[in-house]
This record gives sequence, C-alpha cells and structure tokens, in this order.
Amino acid sequence: MASREESLDDVRIVALDQLEQYRETLAVQETVWGFSDLDKVPPRLFTVARLIGGVVLGAYLGDRMIGYSLGLPGRDAADGETYLHSHMTGILAEFQGRGLGRRLKMRQKEEALRLGYGLIEWTFDPLEIRNAYFNVEKLGVRVRRYEPNVYGVTSSKLHAGAPTDRLVAEWRIDGEPEAAAPTEEILVPADVRASPERTLAVQAEVRERFKELFARRHVVVGYRVSQDGGRYLLAPPAPGVS
Repeated sequence: MASREESLDDVRIVALDQLEQYRETLAVQETVWGFSDLDKVPPRLFTVARLIGGVVLGAYLGDRMIGYSLGLPGRDAADGETYLHSHMTGILAEFQGRGLGRRLKMRQKEEALRLGYGLIEWTFDPLEIRNAYFNVEKLGVRVRRYEPNVYGVTSSKLHAGAPTDRLVAEWRIDGEPEAAAPTEEILVPADVRASPERTLAVQAEVRERFKELFARRHVVVGYRVSQDGGRYLLAPPAPGVS
C-alpha cells in the first residue's frame, strides 16, 4: 500500500503495445472495479484498439502498473466526425485523488491530437460527485446526452447492483468550447450512496431531470460542490440553435 506522503513524481505514463502489458490491466480491473471474469475487458481488445487507431496507456510506479487508460476510435453517426472514445480509465485506490487521473487524461489528449482527433468522448456515472467535478470543471467537458443502463447490471462493487446510467462527456481538445450562462441545475445529494434504495431513488429523479433538459437542448457547462452535494449547471442552446 502506498502512503499519502509517497511521491508520485516517479510515475511513468507510457503507451502500451505488448500483450504482456495488456494482461497487467486485468489485476487493475479486478482491484478497481471488482469485476468478475465475465465483465473484464480482455487483453486482446487492447491489441485491437492499438491496431485500429486507439490509445492505450499505462501508469507505472517502478515495475508495477497502478493505472491505465483504454481508448478506441469512434465515428459520430450524425455528422461523420471521428473521435476517440475513452472506454476505461482506472487507478488503484491508494493512488487516487493525487493528480494521476489528470496526468493520464493529458497524455491521452496528447496522443489523440497526434493521431488527428479533435474530440474525446467517454461515459461517466451521473451520481459520482467527485468524478463529475473533475470532468466538467477540471477538464472542461460539455455534456448533452444521458444514456440509461448502458452496460446493464454488472458485477462491479462500485455499481452496487444499480442500472449503469451514464452521461456522455464531450472533451473538445482542438479548441475551447463556447461558454454560456447556466439557467438550470440538477442536484445530486451528498447522501446518494446512503443505501441501495436511496441510490435508486436519486438515480430515477436525476434521470428524468436530465431527459427533460436535454430534450430542450440544454448543455452541462459547469459543476458546483457544496455540503449538500454536487450540482450540474446547464445552459440553454445558443441563439439560432434549434
């Protein structure tokens, strides 16, 4: 176990290109998410991702993999834009909250730009307050889509048997997104994980609110954290946008 005082200055973030490296991700998946073998992403998919224009990164402290990121190429069906879909980013618990997630995302951005992408997308749990703050406020993503139960009910201890509802983060890496003044907000209360029943009730409320505002073309442009929870800040569409 790493202490909070242990420096992460020596952590190396490298592009992975060997099957043996991909196999190391299995232990991280099991530790971070508690996935059963059924839900783990197999090493061969990492191989495919690299061969078809994806980005596969590993974070190492010495010879130990302490985190990784897997991204695959995607294509928007509406406008044909190609983008990088960041499918998984996992960091061992003792190294979380210390800037390593940001370092992984910055290296992912660098690799994506090198490959010619201008957009990175990924999904995240609307109820995870710390992660939402990181995505929206630290990285500056925009959110305009809500996908209910994307992955079904999984074996992960983090999902706790709840439907895997997800927001879709849109991270424009080829320029700053336009800022608009928020007019609506959606609260995720601090006690959202107090019990499975509480989680499901909040999830249902948050889902309906997002569906309502996204149907009106609102976009998540900010996030605030306070003692009572986290608040998504949403802005209406710009003038002329239907």
